Amino acid sequence: MNLWNLFFFSFLTENIVLTRFLGICPFIGTTKSTKNAWSMGIAVTLVIMCSSILTYFLYYGVLVPTDTTYLKTIVFILVIACLVQSMELIIKKYFPKVEKSLGIYLPLITTNCAVLGVVLLNISNHFTFLEAMIFSIGSSMGFVFVSILFASIREYLDTKNVPEWMKGTPIAFVIASIMTLIFSTLGGAL
Repeated sequence: MNLWNLFFFSFLTENIVLTRFLGICPFIGTTKSTKNAWSMGIAVTLVIMCSSILTYFLYYGVLVPTDTTYLKTIVFILVIACLVQSMELIIKKYFPKVEKSLGIYLPLITTNCAVLGVVLLNISNHFTFLEAMIFSIGSSMGFVFVSILFASIREYLDTKNVPEWMKGTPIAFVIASIMTLIFSTLGGAL
C-alpha cells in the first residue's frame, strides 16, 4: 500500500471513530460545540502521535529483542497514561480555559480506545516507522475531522425545532449512525 492510500484509508474510509468504533465516548461527549471538538481533537492528535512514536520504538527496540511482546498492551497503556498526565498538567497550567471546557474528557484520553487502537494497529499491521506515522496522522486527522463535522451538525440542530424527546444524545446517536453509514460506503466506492 502506498503512503497516500494509507493516509486516505486511515483518514476517511477506515475512520477510527465511524468504521472502527474507537473513541466513541469523547466523540459523543465533547462534540456539543466545535470549539470543544477542536480542543479534544488536538489533544487526541498529540497523544496519538507521541504514543505512536514511543510505542513503536519500545516495541521494536525493547519488547521484540527481549522476547516480551506479550507485554505490549500494558506497556502501551502506561506510555499513553504518562503522556496524557503530562499533557493534562501542561494544559492546566497554560490553557486553563481549554482544560475547563474539556472537563473530565481530558483525563479520559488515557482510556480512549482510539489512542490504544491506533498504536496496536501500527504493530499488528507490521507497519514500518514511516507507515506507522502516516497511519497515525491520518487516524488523528480523521478523528478531528469527524468530531468537528459532528459538532457542527449538532450546533446546527440546536437552532432547529427538534422534538423534545430527540434533543441531546438521541439525535446525536442518529446523526452518528448516518455518518457511519456514509463513511462505511466510501471504502467500497474506491
